[in-house]
Amino acid sequence: MSDDLYDEPNGQSPGDGRHEEGVGEHERTFAALPATHGRGFAQSWWGQAWLKALEDTALDLQQLKAGRRLARAGAVGAVSVRPGRITAVVQDPDGTAHRSDVLLQRLSEDEWDRFLGMAVERAGHIAALLDREMPPHLVEDAAAAGVELLPGIGDLEPECDCDAWDHCGHTAALCYQVARLLDQDPFVLFLMRGRAERGLLDELQVRSVAQAEAEETLAEDQEGAQEGVYADEAYAEGDILPPLPDLPPLPPEPGLPPSLDTEAEPAPGLDVAALEFLAAQAAVEAHRMLAEALSPGHEQQPIGDELTPDEDAVRLAATAPASVTARLATAAGRGKDGLALAVRAWGYGGPAALFVLEEEWTPEADTLARARAALDAAWDDGERPQLRAARNRWTVVGGDAQLRHGADGRWWPYRKERGRWTPAGPAAHDPATALAVVTGGE
Repeated sequence: MSDDLYDEPNGQSPGDGRHEEGVGEHERTFAALPATHGRGFAQSWWGQAWLKALEDTALDLQQLKAGRRLARAGAVGAVSVRPGRITAVVQDPDGTAHRSDVLLQRLSEDEWDRFLGMAVERAGHIAALLDREMPPHLVEDAAAAGVELLPGIGDLEPECDCDAWDHCGHTAALCYQVARLLDQDPFVLFLMRGRAERGLLDELQVRSVAQAEAEETLAEDQEGAQEGVYADEAYAEGDILPPLPDLPPLPPEPGLPPSLDTEAEPAPGLDVAALEFLAAQAAVEAHRMLAEALSPGHEQQPIGDELTPDEDAVRLAATAPASVTARLATAAGRGKDGLALAVRAWGYGGPAALFVLEEEWTPEADTLARARAALDAAWDDGERPQLRAARNRWTVVGGDAQLRHGADGRWWPYRKERGRWTPAGPAAHDPATALAVVTGGE
């Protein structure tokens, strides 16, 4: 792989220890971060994706653990970030200093063009970047345009003067420290991929203005076309057709169902409160479906499975008054406590969470092996809680914590409360993250 894909030819030395404000546009240097305690290095999902690329690539788990210890101890010096490369001096416990670099391939001009074109099509992308956020749909839309922003397996290439041929403890420590920087500012990733923050935002602004002007011109042309033509001319031309009418605007809130408060007595067996609740829920659901239908790109989204009557009963029970909840519990055959447990699971993840609550199944062996490796990599020797595996449910030995593997590949934290396993939080792709949620990072 040629070096010009990694290093920005700006004539600057990456390891000169300057503060960020004293560095050129295409290089930023961050002061050394203090020592930290606890297990996690990344709180944001994109910071966790960065670490996943490191941990999936490294062949030696012991080097990863050594890197975490060095990063926690504050052994990583000032971090220099420039297109294609991050650099820092990392000190061993005996004080020996090593220059460590990690390389990440820059995006090509064609890839940047596709990314910028995609970003200006949705105002939410630009707004998120200005808020120092990287929402999943931005990364997904970029991937659909053929641009991979986050690194994958093998994308983080190590270089260290300790002469290790794979990721050593020094390059791993650098990557763990950079994850903390990415949490604070996703523009660090864009700089590694080849574009500095100011230039990137300026180009987005230019493209946004150009697109707005183009849309205004198109609207004026359409307005002129709406004046009409003779029928014989339209028939002769064939392609002169009036534009479709605009879609109806989305109402600001769901409509109000008709009032059932009348002077007449309800028919025998008719629960007026339950009927009013169902009517209000139908209005809320119709408003949600209309909002989805009017959203850009809705026609390209797959059609989701319809809820089963049991799933729909749980969905309704999540917001139903007590009288309606009691009827739903009877109809679903769950009982009051069973329905409350199902509602709790539903709140963490909808149908997927409900499936994990109720179903046991046996994952494939390679899935379980990857999960064990991820758990081993997340804790130092002897610190990880001991787990007892039974099909898709892994229970902490002697504790009240449990992990459950879902059919969608995610891990769900559970906690035993009053002798019953209870959902304890949303799912995570990493079993170590889910286990830390339910054990409090112990």
